[in-house]
Amino acid sequence: MTGARVGPRPLPLHLATSVLVSTSSLAALPLARNGSLPWSPDLERAGRALASELAAAEPGAIARAVRAEAERQLAALLAGIEAYRHHPYERRVPEPPVLWQDGTTRMLDYGGGRAAVPVLVVPSLINRGYILDLSRERSLLRWLVGQGVRPLLVDWGAPGPDESRFTLTDYIVGRLEPALEQAAAAAGRPPVVMGYCMGGMLALALAVRRPREIAGLALLATPWDFWADAPAHVRLFGAPGMQALVRWLGVLPVDVLQALLASLDPNLVPNKLRAFARLDPASKEAEAFVALEDWLNDGVPLAGPVAEECLTGWYGENRPEEGRWRVAGRAVRPEDWHGPAFAVVPSRDRIVPPASAEALVRRLPGVLAHRPAAGHIGMVVGSSAETALWRPLAAWIAGAAASSRRPRVEKPAP
Repeated sequence: MTGARVGPRPLPLHLATSVLVSTSSLAALPLARNGSLPWSPDLERAGRALASELAAAEPGAIARAVRAEAERQLAALLAGIEAYRHHPYERRVPEPPVLWQDGTTRMLDYGGGRAAVPVLVVPSLINRGYILDLSRERSLLRWLVGQGVRPLLVDWGAPGPDESRFTLTDYIVGRLEPALEQAAAAAGRPPVVMGYCMGGMLALALAVRRPREIAGLALLATPWDFWADAPAHVRLFGAPGMQALVRWLGVLPVDVLQALLASLDPNLVPNKLRAFARLDPASKEAEAFVALEDWLNDGVPLAGPVAEECLTGWYGENRPEEGRWRVAGRAVRPEDWHGPAFAVVPSRDRIVPPASAEALVRRLPGVLAHRPAAGHIGMVVGSSAETALWRPLAAWIAGAAASSRRPRVEKPAP
């Protein structure tokens, strides 16, 4: 590639996290030695044992050892950042043709012909959809083409002048519904709709609004109960200060989004960069890491009104779980979808807690739940993704397409 990458974003936050961990470790030594350092319940026994060992050790030696370890970890982090920023990898994947476009929203046609099962793929608004087509070796969408599927990917793009004022209703009614109509017209039949993460919530809203035009609904790592098994600080995403920032800027910037996600596991990025520093830069493992990290750092800002709906309505007030999330005035209720449904709940998900996604499983009538031993992103592009997700998903799509050919009795919405 030409030049150096700008990530990992936000770089100052990751550097500050590493420095704070080091300095807090040194500051906590006296408390750890005298046994007054508070430990979480699961670490209390180990903490008492550590206090006994520290009390018997020479204080200066312990301090020097902690300082040396802090310096080693910081050096390893800086080495990982440099190795990532100057790695020669470039994404070289041909872009599919554009089947439909409105504003910055496009629908990319991965092909497969009219005999293939059409699947309208809805990614998140905050991350680019090419995570599903990351590289030639790791592309769920291109693999699905070989399984008789015609993926039609919604590429949201960054908000333009019009989209910067969009609400979730604007995206769902104004963009997804026309995209659904175009997908059905191109394929000559109703498509399956597949949503990933936040895109799953948009796909669900689309499905309950247009059930007769959809052959099946697949939801991958889709949250629903935003207060289930989540850190208490997650509710602060909807704090008034965050709303004021969004209204002032007009959008929720990428680096702020990344900082919010990093707060879920502050040590995740520093730890993985230290591990990357130990890899052979020419290895396939290193190349896969850079490909994924490039995607993570290639996010887009979130339109201001959408950011307020998500931060306040979803995280701050848990409106979906409480039945108070509305699109175009209508409550989005999973119970209103009575067609084939497939919900994927990765057991190692750190972004969407499994308990949050399980709340959606409980509400979807007749859903087939799939629980791979994988993470939020690993289930899509990891080395075991084909076994963990791709093959079960393809099998379900084939079954949903077959069942859609049969008449379906739908219960009226209350």
